[in-house]
Amino acid sequence: MAGSAIFFAVGATVTRADIPVLCAGLAELVRGHGGGHGGGVVVCDVADVAHPDVVTVEALARLRLTARRHGWNLTVTGACPDLLELVRLLGLTDVLIQAGRQPEQREEAGGVEEVVDGRDPPR
Repeated sequence: MAGSAIFFAVGATVTRADIPVLCAGLAELVRGHGGGHGGGVVVCDVADVAHPDVVTVEALARLRLTARRHGWNLTVTGACPDLLELVRLLGLTDVLIQAGRQPEQREEAGGVEEVVDGRDPPR
């Protein structure tokens, strides 16, 4: 089913031991959609992440790789300001967070644009 979207949620706490389990769960989910042809978008909801850290960002990067291996794109949604800042500090903004993809975060949406292009004046 090209062009389809599926939703995948990350829990409140992510440990290194959780990463392979999350990736396996995502792989199973995308294999179950589209008959292995991929082409859709995985919307990864991180709104429940309580205290994001480097392991959280690593998990998101690995989830993105898992989705790509199966022909899917991964978009992160519901990221709190702390997670957005960590992603920015680690230089993964263009890979993990896409401008305009944070509709639940009314005020932070402008921050996402600022992270993408720091030359824009604050709004």
